[in-house]
Amino acid sequence: MIKIGNIELPDHPLLLAPMEDVSDPPFRRLCKKHGADLMYSEFISSEGLIRDAMKSKMKLDIFDYERPVGIQIFGGDEEAMAQSARIVETVQPDLVDINFGCPVKKVVSKGAGAGVLKDIDLMIRLTKAVVNSTHLPVTVKTRLGWDEDSINIDEVAERLQDVGVQALTIHARTRAQMYKGHSDWTHIERIKNNPRIQIPIFGNGDIDSPQKALEYKETFGLDGMMIGRAAIGYPWIFDEIKHFFNTGEILPPTTIKDRLDAAKNHLIWSMEWKGERLGIVEMRRHYTNYFKGIHGFKPHRLQLVTTDDPIELLALFDKIADEYKDYVIE
Repeated sequence: MIKIGNIELPDHPLLLAPMEDVSDPPFRRLCKKHGADLMYSEFISSEGLIRDAMKSKMKLDIFDYERPVGIQIFGGDEEAMAQSARIVETVQPDLVDINFGCPVKKVVSKGAGAGVLKDIDLMIRLTKAVVNSTHLPVTVKTRLGWDEDSINIDEVAERLQDVGVQALTIHARTRAQMYKGHSDWTHIERIKNNPRIQIPIFGNGDIDSPQKALEYKETFGLDGMMIGRAAIGYPWIFDEIKHFFNTGEILPPTTIKDRLDAAKNHLIWSMEWKGERLGIVEMRRHYTNYFKGIHGFKPHRLQLVTTDDPIELLALFDKIADEYKDYVIE
């Protein structure tokens, strides 16, 4: 059993990555239903929380059926990070996670996310400010370093543990790689094998199949793994990996009905949480992923992304289900 503070997780837990504009409550609900053991909110700007920015505050919504669930914050100012952690604590998540890994320019240019990889002392000060401002367990997600010539994760892991971080997730790429090239989990394996490291170490990067998940589990010996992009439009990845871990067998492929039911639930829950209009519009980005590889689906996807009336949209799902009732996904 893996423990983060008082949170108990199963052996080799599967974590859902915090992904901007993806990891909202409706999506998390689907992933929880299909086997995710620990989930995180989309990352939230500490400055946005303090300004009471509507979008940032909305990201604080969590629900009991999601637990355990963490809220992830980012920022480059110690006082703002401390203050935002205190705000986060008021909604009673199970933990607070700090993002030191986001590589996108708009975050890095503010000295936050992966931008902090250039200044380990600042990273430690920001982390300490959060740890000292909350009673919740504090965890961190980061990358190997800024680029290939400045991989500093060994020092980072030890110093984060020393200031009170209770688990560490490492995306096995540098900031310079963004999401390209191959992740290199040998660096994370080295952290896990460091006798000084006592906290759980989770790996992230390139887990996109049960076979690869088992290979990485057996090869690198980490405490668990975080899955991000492979779960977008495919929440079944968690069930499939767990089944393969336990039995060595691959679950049968999802059916068109499985995918339609998941997308329909995702839409319904999005409308309930965001309101009808916003729920419908923001759901449109997900349809391509749900129905990837289904022959002749393009006209139906066009209808899904252009229909504005919720009753017509839900009826459209039923119509598509009837049309594809004999279709087998290969």
